[in-house]
Amino acid sequence: MADHLLKNIRYSVLDLATVLDGFTAADTFKTSLDLAKQSETLGYTRYWFAEHHNMAGVASSATAVLIGYIAGGTDSIRVGSGGIMLPNHAPLIVAEQFGTLASLYPNRIDLGLGRAPGTDQVTAMAIRGENFSAVHSFPRDIEKLQQFFSANNNRASVRAIPGEGLDIPIWILGSSTDSARLAAEKGLPYAFASHFAPAYFEQAIAIYRNNFKPSPFLQEPYVMACVNVVAADTDAEAERLSSSVKRMFLGVITGKRELLKPAVDDINQYWDQLEKEAVEQMLYYSFIGSAETISGNLEAFVAKFGVNEIMSTSHIYDHQAKLHSNRIFAGLFESD
Repeated sequence: MADHLLKNIRYSVLDLATVLDGFTAADTFKTSLDLAKQSETLGYTRYWFAEHHNMAGVASSATAVLIGYIAGGTDSIRVGSGGIMLPNHAPLIVAEQFGTLASLYPNRIDLGLGRAPGTDQVTAMAIRGENFSAVHSFPRDIEKLQQFFSANNNRASVRAIPGEGLDIPIWILGSSTDSARLAAEKGLPYAFASHFAPAYFEQAIAIYRNNFKPSPFLQEPYVMACVNVVAADTDAEAERLSSSVKRMFLGVITGKRELLKPAVDDINQYWDQLEKEAVEQMLYYSFIGSAETISGNLEAFVAKFGVNEIMSTSHIYDHQAKLHSNRIFAGLFESD
């Protein structure tokens, strides 16, 4: 039976378009569409992709293209970015791309924005070229985007066509307190990357709520927390399946990134105690287990932090197990 707290919470999906060991990016995109279609039938609110570059195991580099692919293969679920790394792009180009998406798929496109490069510094230099050393202002670039989307921009010398006059919700993404202050100042919804940066989560959402200024876009604070989810019929099976995401984060810590590996029975053969502690710290906000186990932990999480929406990301190697996890998680939010 779903808890009253969870019945009032929206639930969504973050997809990194993770490439599996032994498969290709083309395979990944097909399974992403399959997961998105299932998520739509299960009542998930939105399906987002995150912009990353120069990572063999992450195929979401052309984020806007993937958003179009998923939106075109579904009917009602919101599709968007979690997020577009704004310093990598001219605001006009982002406005045109998302204006095109919103024109093709009205009232279904979200634009989540981050300020990090989504990659290493060498790759960031390759992306930005001569602009790499330029002074970037994330707040100013957001204002430029809002201006391009405004119907009042119709007399400006530079216009976003399509994009102008369209209602495309902008979200601020973050993993620190700086993003929280910015989202509060601009009166925009706030999505926190607690799935890999848990340290500042509690402080950041408190800052956001305490400093929030109502805007034409949002009257009250709105917090979405992204968390790792691995659900299965039993706690033991979920723990086994979670070995894939743990090995993935081990690669982040050691700098030895690989394609997502199959689940293993004994994760301890792959890490030492210090590496284990580092991975578990990054995965602090993870919900791993059976429906009963996750439900109790998730209810406690929602009660403590009062989030408005939960976005799950699930790095599970076996696609059928991933679909099953997605189904179990959605069931926690169903009304009685």
